Amino acid sequence: MTTASIHGKRRFHSARRQRIRRLRVVLAVAVVAGLAFAAYWWGYAARYVTTNDAYVAGNLVPLKAQTDGTVVEVRADNTQFVRQGEVLVRLDGLNAQVAQEKAEADLAEAVRQVETLFSAAETLRQRLAAQEAQAERVRRDLARYRSVRGDGAVSAQQVQDTEFQLRELEAAARQIRAELQGAEALVQGTAVAEHPKVKQAAAALKRAYLDRVRQDIVAPVSGYIAKRAIQPGEAVHPETPLMAIVPLDYLWVDANFLERDLTEVRPGQPVELSVDLYGSHVVYHGSVLGLNPGTGSVFGLLPPDNASGNYIHIAERVPVRIGLDTEELKAHPLRPGLSAVARIDTSRPGSPVLEPATAVPDGAYRSEVYARQLEGADTLIAGIVERNAVKRDISLSR
Repeated sequence: MTTASIHGKRRFHSARRQRIRRLRVVLAVAVVAGLAFAAYWWGYAARYVTTNDAYVAGNLVPLKAQTDGTVVEVRADNTQFVRQGEVLVRLDGLNAQVAQEKAEADLAEAVRQVETLFSAAETLRQRLAAQEAQAERVRRDLARYRSVRGDGAVSAQQVQDTEFQLRELEAAARQIRAELQGAEALVQGTAVAEHPKVKQAAAALKRAYLDRVRQDIVAPVSGYIAKRAIQPGEAVHPETPLMAIVPLDYLWVDANFLERDLTEVRPGQPVELSVDLYGSHVVYHGSVLGLNPGTGSVFGLLPPDNASGNYIHIAERVPVRIGLDTEELKAHPLRPGLSAVARIDTSRPGSPVLEPATAVPDGAYRSEVYARQLEGADTLIAGIVERNAVKRDISLSR
């Protein structure tokens, strides 16, 4: 064997050993990478579901007119903070004022008309009493005349005239009694303030009072003004949108997850969120409140119809509502519509899917400003009734 062949064989074995070492390194790296991927899968990917199809949501409370009128003043503009009950828009109240004055006059007239009914019933009652008393006197005279007629103390003509007079008085009493029954039917068992005519006029006055009060359009909730769409001088009608109020103290996130990612998602599971507004260094900690009862396409303007022959399977997304921590919202305020990234920790047990954790915060969906619009109307009505009613109790209970 020559020296050249010996050196060639050595180089061959050396190269082979190097290839084996490289292969072993590659295999070791592959094994380590596989183990790392498995660890990642079991420690993270299998534990979390993530989506960037998520958006901050909130309530956009519309402010609308409740009556007809012309805008004379706008007291709020976009981005301005307003408090519940604050006057935001004022309408020209002249027509409403005139209508209320007419309703007040109608109520006063109704009270006086009802007083007339009570007085008429009382007058008939007194007339009936007088008529019955006169008939009773004539009845006693007739009995006395009859008892002495045989002695010749009174004539037969006088007895006959007295009988005729008694019949006239009894007929007149029956007529008055019938009139009294009709008069009492109009006022029976009621007082002036409770009479149907007065109640009807009082209801009309309340309607006019409401129209006048509603010339000042107030904020139903506290929040920030958006979408102002009204100017002074514009005519408005009921349900005319004027602006929107956005409360920023009650917000949530609607995250749209693919249906295959929702297998282990349950209400109550913790969620980490980040929004583009603050970047990834600000993390919000929330929880799953509930899953929407249908996919997004089901509630769309044109729901899908898969009964046609040209069917294409599309992975659907289901909105998941995620609650936010109120203290974190105060530290880093959000706005409805902001993009977010949501990551749900599905390793936590949570509660059953059909038992959502959604709960409305106290007062979030309640406004008391409209319930107070009739304050003062009852006092006004009572004053009108008192000024126009007779200062005596003429209530009939029989």
